[in-house]
Amino acid sequence: MTDEFDLESCLKRVLDKDQTAARTLVEQLYPLVIRIVRSHLPRRAAEEDLAQEVFVKLFSRLDRYEARPDVPFAHWVSRLAVRTCLDALRAERRRPELRWSDLTEDDAAWLNFLVAEAPADPDLPASDARAIVEKLLAQLAPPDRLVITLLDLEEKPVKEIAQLTGWSSTLVKVRAFRARRKLRALAQALKETDQYE
Repeated sequence: MTDEFDLESCLKRVLDKDQTAARTLVEQLYPLVIRIVRSHLPRRAAEEDLAQEVFVKLFSRLDRYEARPDVPFAHWVSRLAVRTCLDALRAERRRPELRWSDLTEDDAAWLNFLVAEAPADPDLPASDARAIVEKLLAQLAPPDRLVITLLDLEEKPVKEIAQLTGWSSTLVKVRAFRARRKLRALAQALKETDQYE
């Protein structure tokens, strides 16, 4: 949010049903919300719909927001956005199985690098690594995907993740450990299917 933006006044006007103030609030918060949605939703096609859902929830719950000096409004919005994304990820009933034949040559090279005992640099662009990691992440359960994304990809501290998700710091660490183990197992299983195709 910009420095000259008067949040308190805007929130008051939004609660008084001022449509202009509501549009202004959305404009101020949109970059934050869309960044969170993009980083927590593997299927980009629905990102605008999910961002809209975040704003619908925001406006429907705005009367419950209580300003506190230690919790900025942006944090409240971030937490709402993360929880909305987590709900959307949980709603994905079917996760398609990833097979070795679905991978590009660069994906396969990065996968080999990820599961190797003594990895040698695959000498490929990092963007290809992100592609295979996202494919593997899509195979994880939503909470596991969320904790790996926040902790390892976005490099957020455990304390901040605990605040965003409502989990304890210990639970964040345990979930991250288990999610990494599952990710390695998925990568290894995918690598092993190469032998049978």
